Amino acid sequence: MSTAFSRISRRRALQGGAAGLVTLGLLLWWVLPLGEDPPSGTITFSTGTRAGVYQEYGELLREELAKDMPQLKVRLLTSDGSQENVQRVATGRADFTIAAADAVDTFKVGGKPVAGRLRGVARLYDDYVQLVVPPDSDIRSVADLKGKRVAIGLPDSGVRLIATRVLEAAGIDPVKDITPRSDGIDTGPARLGKELDAFFWSSGVPTDGLEKIAETSSFRFVPIDAGLVAKVHAQGDAAHFYRATNMPESAYPTVQNGSTVPTIAVSNLLITRKDMDPRLTEWLTRTVIKSRDGIGAHVHSAQLVDLRTAIYTDPLGLHEGARRYYRSVKP
Repeated sequence: MSTAFSRISRRRALQGGAAGLVTLGLLLWWVLPLGEDPPSGTITFSTGTRAGVYQEYGELLREELAKDMPQLKVRLLTSDGSQENVQRVATGRADFTIAAADAVDTFKVGGKPVAGRLRGVARLYDDYVQLVVPPDSDIRSVADLKGKRVAIGLPDSGVRLIATRVLEAAGIDPVKDITPRSDGIDTGPARLGKELDAFFWSSGVPTDGLEKIAETSSFRFVPIDAGLVAKVHAQGDAAHFYRATNMPESAYPTVQNGSTVPTIAVSNLLITRKDMDPRLTEWLTRTVIKSRDGIGAHVHSAQLVDLRTAIYTDPLGLHEGARRYYRSVKP
């Protein structure tokens, strides 16, 4: 081998090694910022009912945060759902939470001064409204719920908010025209066909509470068609966050038998307060995005978390820490 060729080979090897180090550095930046000690302390994350997706997502996110920020303690706090979650963060009882966009907007337009403290961290995934009845039920549409015993969600849940709007759009007074119940996904499935003729649920799909009963018993979904969704939109205010869609046939295969279900979807947001530490929020945002596949392996709806759409946290502006993260990974 000539001396010149040997020098060229060494030079190419060094250049290749340098390029590899640059690539590795970029990959490490995606995972964790270089040269920084992870934030520490304690934060409270408000989730939802124990059988719901919010709770499961919160538990899995806590595990991921422990890997990136081992000195950060994350305390999970169960709740009725979106409406309670928004109020907790706004008033300082929780630091982070997940809430449906319609519940966030309803809280904002309510005129409470604390609403101005709310900020967005990431748009996560969509909730699907699921109206569940026994398989032999004579209920075929929302209008058929009149005179029935219907669970419309816990008082401070996002389910209660959206179920009320759907019922009113169908011409049903949720107080006078049905026997309203306050069951959520933790109690509703077990009472279906006994104390309940139907129950509303809204979450990412599939929901653990429904998956479990799908394995041992049958139920059926009642469609919420586009015409009814249009009537919901006509109610104004936060209703514009709803959109007509189809629940995918893969959500509950043993129940849907290859068919989609017309329904309503609404986006879920990860939110915090304006005064939350920007550095901690930046780290948390990074963990949320990079842990998508790991969490998504257990919470299927979390697979839809996407860097390109995460920044759209309407009706809230982005928290400064979240904005820093998105700017850092912008192509």
